[in-house]
Amino acid sequence: MTEQPTSSRLSRRGLLGGGVAVAGVAGAFAAGRGSAHAGEDDAAATASAGRPGTYAFRGAHQAGITTPAQDRLHFAAFDVVTDDRDALVALLEQWTLAAEQMTAGEPAGTGAVGGDVRLPPDDTGEALDLPASGLTITFGFGPSLFRDADGKDRFGLADRQPAALRELPHFPGDVLDPARSGGDLCIQACADDPQVAVHAVRNLARIGFGTVSVRWSQLGFGRTSTTSTSQSTPRNLFGFKDGTANVKAEEAAALEEHVWVGVDDDAGAGWLAGGSYLVARRVNMTIEVWDRQPLGDQEAFIGRTKGTGAPLSGGEEMTEPDFEMPGSNDQPVIPVDAHVRVVHPGQHGGARMLRRGYNFVDGSNALGGLDAGLFFLAYVRDPATHFVPVQLAMSTSDALVEYLKFTGSALFAVPPGAGPGEHVGQALFT
Repeated sequence: MTEQPTSSRLSRRGLLGGGVAVAGVAGAFAAGRGSAHAGEDDAAATASAGRPGTYAFRGAHQAGITTPAQDRLHFAAFDVVTDDRDALVALLEQWTLAAEQMTAGEPAGTGAVGGDVRLPPDDTGEALDLPASGLTITFGFGPSLFRDADGKDRFGLADRQPAALRELPHFPGDVLDPARSGGDLCIQACADDPQVAVHAVRNLARIGFGTVSVRWSQLGFGRTSTTSTSQSTPRNLFGFKDGTANVKAEEAAALEEHVWVGVDDDAGAGWLAGGSYLVARRVNMTIEVWDRQPLGDQEAFIGRTKGTGAPLSGGEEMTEPDFEMPGSNDQPVIPVDAHVRVVHPGQHGGARMLRRGYNFVDGSNALGGLDAGLFFLAYVRDPATHFVPVQLAMSTSDALVEYLKFTGSALFAVPPGAGPGEHVGQALFT
């Protein structure tokens, strides 16, 4: 099943009768907006791509999973700073309302203008002149929301913690930064305009002041996977097409098998049925070292051609790789340590993921190299079967890992969509 688009009830632009777009977000993330009119340009690009301007927030599943992947991301993980369960529920109610408003192209709350001048406005205002730009907002719950580091039941939810919702293991080669890992709650905001995505997280964080605090966040650009057959396969910062074998929104049977949690998956966590698990991994790429490798070596590391994305065994991008085809020196044409072979579903009992990751460039590191790479996001039915074995194999057997460094990691349970009158995750608390 896919989220169904809906027409905007009232666009932000309609509130002011038009006007130019707000100035861009600082840094490389905003550079892609191009000009002060980039909001209009992004709206036109969305329309020309056959995508609606808005997606319904409510539904059987949360939007932002099978939704055709947008071009921009603002992801944030939060720590809950209160021990008051009622305050946490109240926040989720407020977040649900604000998310429904913003994804429809409306301001949060009563808006940024026209209110009592003696009080702070309900909306920060930087998206007033912008359309919804296909904004989706997706919420998730981390394992630490249920039990703290000492195993204490924080909000009376411990007996409802899914068995699969545990901290991911430390994989070989991980150099995780605790400040970029974990979190009690997460928000994934995706849109075709970076300012719209940033505005969404900014306002939700503002609403949560006193109940939650931002633990870490990540901006992303240039989707690194396709979640719909209507989209072409994008390229990552190594210049290769990425996510060719991704689960697509149109594959209803594959979604049921590999993405959506089943009603019988966990007897104690029926509230998660129809939801999914979100794996988030920050993967730094050693861009400068990679760029000095010969083209033939790059293709051997990946197992695909750089131009078309076809497997080295021949055909086109979507051609199934032939791992038995012989090459030179009694070795297969697709090397045994090629990325495409190591992570192929055939090596892992047929397990597949729905990926919707993004590129990132966060300036330069202490050595003067780019702090850049892939912010990996994957939705799976069970991380123990659909992610952990794949990451373990990649960490120990994949030639590509020489050029990667895993610096952040988190796992979240993403509840099903909210129905009319419900707040996100309501079944967990009732």
